[in-house]
Amino acid sequence: MHITDKEIKQLELKANRIRKDIIKMLVKAGSGHSAGPLGMADVFTAMYFNVLNHRPKQPAWPERDRLVLSNGHICPVQYATMAHAGYFPIKELSTLRKLGTRLQGHPHRTALPGIEVTSGPLGEGISQAVGIAYAARMDKKKYNIYCLMGDGELDEGIVWEALMFAGKQKLANLTGIIDRNNIQIDGNTEDVMPLEPLREKFESFGWHVIDIDGHNISAVIDACAEAKAIVEKPVMIIAHTIPGKGVGFMEYDFTWHGKPPKPDEAKIALHELRTLGGKIKSEHE
Repeated sequence: MHITDKEIKQLELKANRIRKDIIKMLVKAGSGHSAGPLGMADVFTAMYFNVLNHRPKQPAWPERDRLVLSNGHICPVQYATMAHAGYFPIKELSTLRKLGTRLQGHPHRTALPGIEVTSGPLGEGISQAVGIAYAARMDKKKYNIYCLMGDGELDEGIVWEALMFAGKQKLANLTGIIDRNNIQIDGNTEDVMPLEPLREKFESFGWHVIDIDGHNISAVIDACAEAKAIVEKPVMIIAHTIPGKGVGFMEYDFTWHGKPPKPDEAKIALHELRTLGGKIKSEHE
């Protein structure tokens, strides 16, 4: 489906608003992860506002596409995007990580309608997604399954077992999206446990691989469209992103993987994002 420049502008502005909400959520919670959620705002915006076949007012609609978030610690970006998509009121974002909230520090399937799996232990999401995809094929269902993953969790052996099974079974209804931001909690991925060459590894497991700029919303949409056209194997989209995208002092810094901004830092971050929003508007005029 063709998407216009005007529509792309609206999605970019939406992603910027989502980034601002992420900062507000984290500073109010006083805990949580910053770098990954900010880095994946463009991907989540593309998914919930263009790619997914879903009904926010009917989150259990049987024919919906399934989005499985494996690296559950980046859930602030999923919550913010879901709120903007209409799953629940935006004002509820302020309850992140509070006692009794539906917005847990990791997604909880039975707490919030629209969350497909409960996540926490890294590496398990792709196994869950593979199981959903395999069951969908057995039941002759037409919906698509998308699994969003972090690159750091590729250190987990369970990931490669799942990839091997999906490749053997030729699960063409399954698309993985790797957040290739090159950081994890202990440092840069290539220092902690080198992952490259990633494309060749996925291909050797029987997957079709697409490399994209994870901040180019058009590229995200096009890659997902290409994935739907691949009918003989599962697809892995390697989305290259900048951790902490949009906030200068967070970008590329692995120390922001697992901490929230302090109030004074949040003010700086929100100012930068407001400035970025103005640039997006002027660039498309």
